Formats: sequence, structure tokens, C-alpha cells
Amino acid sequence: MGLIGRFFVILIGFFASCLVGGMIVVGALLFPEFSDLGAGPVDESTIDILLGFGFIFVSGFALLPAMLIVAITEAFYIRSVLAYAIGGGLVGLACYLGLVPFDPDTLQFSGIVRRHLEIMTGAGIVAGFVYWIIAGRNAGAWRHPPPPLRPPPPLPSASRPE
Repeated sequence: MGLIGRFFVILIGFFASCLVGGMIVVGALLFPEFSDLGAGPVDESTIDILLGFGFIFVSGFALLPAMLIVAITEAFYIRSVLAYAIGGGLVGLACYLGLVPFDPDTLQFSGIVRRHLEIMTGAGIVAGFVYWIIAGRNAGAWRHPPPPLRPPPPLPSASRPE
């Protein structure tokens, strides 16, 4: 039963981290537009749609690499916040490099934009931290049975019926 509950905690942690990662990606990519004072007010429904697409984008591309990191941390009881931040950064890096064309002749990625690489890696680090807050602190805890209850302390000698 603990494994089923842990699965739902992992899903909630994954979706929350994807939401935060999507918010960071959308906010960072739109920041040059927000910093222009002459742009006027931003329509809130547009921001909602962009955040939704950011969530879908991040969760779709990050699913397999993130589940690999989750499987490793669950299997080896890794509960360090640094491990989840590094894993999130690697997932963000993998998501970005999955979108960049790769030249197999030279074995190099062509067209890497450094700012976008930094945004995706940073969003992955923050998403890894959010996942750690929700699910990573108890990684592998489903394997241990709950500790047995200790017997109650003995009654005082004056309270025993005779």
C-alpha cells in the first residue's frame, strides 16, 4: 500500500515541478518584453495560456529524463537536495539539447543559444528543488515497514486495582 501512495506523491511532485519549471521558462523568455516600459499592460488571459503551454512543454519533454532520475533516487534512497538540483539541471539540459539540431558528422550540436541553455538548466534546477520539497525528502521510504508501536509504560503502583 505504501508503494501506491508513494507513486501518487511522485506524480504530484512531478507535476508541481513541471508547473514551476514552465513558469520560469515562460517568464524568462518573455522578460525582454516585460522590461519594455512602452509595451503597456499585459493581458492576463494570454499569460495563462502561455503558462499552460509552458507546463505542457516542460512536462512532455521532461517526462522520461525525470522518471529516470526519480527511479535512481528511489532505488538508492538518495534524499539530498543537491542531488535533486543536479538531476533537475541535467533534465533541463537534456530537454534543451533534445530540441537543438545535432550534426552526426562532426558530433556537435549546432545552433545552441547560450541564454536559452541557461534558462532551461536553471528551470530544471528549481524544478528539482520543488520536487525534492514535495517527494524527494522521503525517497525510498516506502520500502521500510512502519516501526512497531512501543508498549505503553507501566501503570503507577497506586493505580492498580486490588
